[in-house]
Amino acid sequence: MRLLKWLPMLVLACLLSACATGIQQRDKLQQLQYAYSAAIRWGDFEGAWNLVDPEYRKAHPMTDLEFERYKQVQISSYHDLATQADASVALREIAIGVINRNTLVERQTRYTERWRYDPAAKTWWLTVGLPDLWQGE
Repeated sequence: MRLLKWLPMLVLACLLSACATGIQQRDKLQQLQYAYSAAIRWGDFEGAWNLVDPEYRKAHPMTDLEFERYKQVQISSYHDLATQADASVALREIAIGVINRNTLVERQTRYTERWRYDPAAKTWWLTVGLPDLWQGE
């Protein structure tokens, strides 16, 4: 009988701890997305690369030439158009303003960030790499 008295309290405590963990995960995601977008906006593509999933980096290593190509552009805007997230995956549609430093021509491109939560590292990783600012050219 005493167990039945404490069971609802135990369930409530478990639910509250799960909510706190979810809030911490969401806050961590927002912090990392802000850091990533700031790195992109300021042209720190090597810093942004550090937030990419280590598995992706291993499978798709960036060369010095590829990093040099990012130095040919300047980011004029970085806008979050839509966000969708759950406990382990987050998608964010981004509009990026890109200025070619040689021609000073500005254009817009879109990019979808895909983030996954890594419970072992207790962090979020970007799983799609850096934005393709040249759209395959």
